[in-house]
Amino acid sequence: MKYAWSCHPVTVVAVIVLLVNDHLLKQAWPGFLTGKLSDVAGLLVAPPLLALVLRRRADLVALLLTGGVFAVVKCTETGAEVASQAWTLVAGPSRVLADPTDLLALPALALAWWVRRHADTVPTRSRIVFAIPLATLAVTATSIAPPIPAVEDVRVEGKGIVAIVHGSAADNVSFDGGRTWSARRDESKGPGRSAASRREILGQSTACVPGRAQRCYRIVKGLMKVEQSDDGGVSWQPSWEVSGGRVALLERALAPEPFDLLGRASYDPVISIASVVLAVQDLPGGQHVVVVANGLDGVAVRDPAGTWRRLGFTAAGSLSEADATPLDRFGSHVGEETAVAVLAGLGAFALALGVGTPRRAVAVTVACVLAACGCATLLPLGAGVGTWALLMGLLGMMALAVTLIVLLAITGAVGLTVRRLTVAFGTGVFTALGVALPFHGWSAGWPDRYGTAVGLAVLFGLAAATAGCVAALRVKGAGPRTTTAT
Repeated sequence: MKYAWSCHPVTVVAVIVLLVNDHLLKQAWPGFLTGKLSDVAGLLVAPPLLALVLRRRADLVALLLTGGVFAVVKCTETGAEVASQAWTLVAGPSRVLADPTDLLALPALALAWWVRRHADTVPTRSRIVFAIPLATLAVTATSIAPPIPAVEDVRVEGKGIVAIVHGSAADNVSFDGGRTWSARRDESKGPGRSAASRREILGQSTACVPGRAQRCYRIVKGLMKVEQSDDGGVSWQPSWEVSGGRVALLERALAPEPFDLLGRASYDPVISIASVVLAVQDLPGGQHVVVVANGLDGVAVRDPAGTWRRLGFTAAGSLSEADATPLDRFGSHVGEETAVAVLAGLGAFALALGVGTPRRAVAVTVACVLAACGCATLLPLGAGVGTWALLMGLLGMMALAVTLIVLLAITGAVGLTVRRLTVAFGTGVFTALGVALPFHGWSAGWPDRYGTAVGLAVLFGLAAATAGCVAALRVKGAGPRTTTAT
């Protein structure tokens, strides 16, 4: 009985899910669902393992202790920091973030206790040898993303400009006014430097051109924005800015933690995507250069001609304009919204097939739900590759819709006219496009705000689905029937 809980089929399945999700699914399709799936699987696996190291008949204590520790870690910054340090000792460099939304996974403890109550069969020795080490590996060998470089400070040193990079052993230096940069290793940088000590080294948020006190620059706290003054700081006007909507897109592309369903990201504000420090370098001939540290986005540079450029990190760790994350690439970083759009299209397709035909609606809807599940397995293939995600989803929907129609025709479960099939299929396609296109437009800069894209997607999706269903009601669902005279 000692190992029955750890070797129960439900626990073993949770172990496999934890391994696959942490090491495959999170990398292929990061997001809200894969993040919460790890929490659920972990809460199913941790209590039986903890019970093994406690005294006999301490299973309930193990369950309550797991839930209590999980709640403290997810709801308090102190708990998250202690968990990070503890996990670093066990599994190597790790980072645990406080996220109260993870408490949605706590009901998994009820399932874990149900498994304990029904784990009466004494497991075989082979199952013990297989299950216990695998569960231990799943809990301790969680995936750890490599440190993400972020520029946390910029300063002028002699004839060069130095960008201090957090998450890397090398800083960046430029000796040509910010046009080109090269990595420079700094042996004094330590990986264990705390957030508080990082804040202490940050430079200035306002600076004037040496020898020209009338021309000054300052960053706007919390934004990617720089203002300039030509009267010594009496009045200010915008000099460079990245809008809030584009910052939200950068968060999806660069933030170390997945964004949630509302498009928000959660991470250490010290390495956020915002202008935090600036430096001004005086050049011969009365010219000057302004360099701004933008955290995860790299730096922004104002050249002597007054043109601003964003520079991102290359694979080698240096800064380059060519590697700056695009702000207006159509279809980028909206893979999850595309998945929702395709599934919405499949739902509209099912609704248009079944509306007005009550006797056949259940069979059609069940078949379409199965088709939607099959289509969902295709979506990760297209997710993350921009516009191709939408194309992949729509092609999968069409293939599955044709398969569905053929199966229904062969089984004789539903008789449908060509016109009804055409209207239903068109309803699905236009609903999917109506939901997806606002998000793809948002990725290209119009609309700029994510909330506006959400509203447009709901409006266009509902309009397309409603129009399709109304059109379907005007079309006879079944072909002509023949009667035999008696």
